[in-house]
Amino acid sequence: MSTVIDVRTIEPRLRHAQIFGQFDALDTGDSLTIVNDHDPKPLYYQFLHERPDEFSWDYLQEGPEEWRVRIARVADS
Repeated sequence: MSTVIDVRTIEPRLRHAQIFGQFDALDTGDSLTIVNDHDPKPLYYQFLHERPDEFSWDYLQEGPEEWRVRIARVADS
């Protein structure tokens, strides 16, 4: 299963919480793709801190107008 979240449509203060909620609902092997108007590198560091060893992070598109990142669940907590 793969879900696409266009975070540009989500209020900025709610974005990370919604992304983590969607990620936590994934089964191992499933993924979600986020679409953003800038590099979501701060989100990557938050994943490293809060979900170490549970995810993979793959850039599908790197700007300049749009970034797409696939975040897959590789293990359960």
